[in-house]
Amino acid sequence: MLKRGSVVRSLAGRDKDSLLAVVEVTEKGVLICDGKERPVERPKFKNLRHIGETGAQLPEETISRNKALRKALAGLEDCV
Repeated sequence: MLKRGSVVRSLAGRDKDSLLAVVEVTEKGVLICDGKERPVERPKFKNLRHIGETGAQLPEETISRNKALRKALAGLEDCV
């Protein structure tokens, strides 16, 4: 089940194979960001079919700042 702070992997699109954090869950998809290409202030909408769950969860304070988000996602790249 996806919720705010879940880490997902993009399965389609220009950002394919990159790790992203879920900022908001809607009925049709999710809003995601990575802190660099997609900052927290400008999240991207992704269809649920185009993302894969990794099972990782980020704390709320990590999602609020771009620098902390980039650092957390880089640390997960090896594990996930």
